[in-house]
Amino acid sequence: MNLKKLQQQIVSGMKRWEKIEDASLVSTSRVMEKTENPFIRLVMEIIQQDTQMHHKVQEWIAQTLADGAAILSYEDLFQVWELVEHHMEVERQMVDMVQEMLAAVQGKRLVMQEYLFRFLLDDETKHANLLTRLEQIKKGLLP
Repeated sequence: MNLKKLQQQIVSGMKRWEKIEDASLVSTSRVMEKTENPFIRLVMEIIQQDTQMHHKVQEWIAQTLADGAAILSYEDLFQVWELVEHHMEVERQMVDMVQEMLAAVQGKRLVMQEYLFRFLLDDETKHANLLTRLEQIKKGLLP
C-alpha cells in the first residue's frame, strides 16, 4: 500500500471514529439526564471531556494527513524544552501524590474515592507518558 492510500484510509477511519465518539457524547448525556447522583455525573463528565479531546486529536490527525501541514522541528522543541522538563517534574510530583492518596484509601471502604484516585493516577501517568514520548521525538530530531 502506498503512502497516499494509507493516508486516505486513516483520514476515513478518523471520520468513522468521530461518529463513534459522537455516540459516546450522546450516551453519556443520556446517563446524566437520568441521574442526580453526583458521582455518576462526574464519571460521565470525565468521559465527555476525554471524548471532546479525542475529537480534537482525530481532527488534527485527519487534517495533517490530508493537508500535509504537520511539521515539528528540533528548534520547535528546543525553544520550550526547559519548560517541558519542568512540567515533566510537576507530573512526576502529581503521580507521587496520587499514589500516596491511593495507598491511604485502599482497603478503607472508600470505594468512590479509590475509584477516582485510580482515575487520577491513570490520567497523570498518561500525561507523564505523553511527555516522555515527546522527549523521544526530540531525541529523534537531533541534528
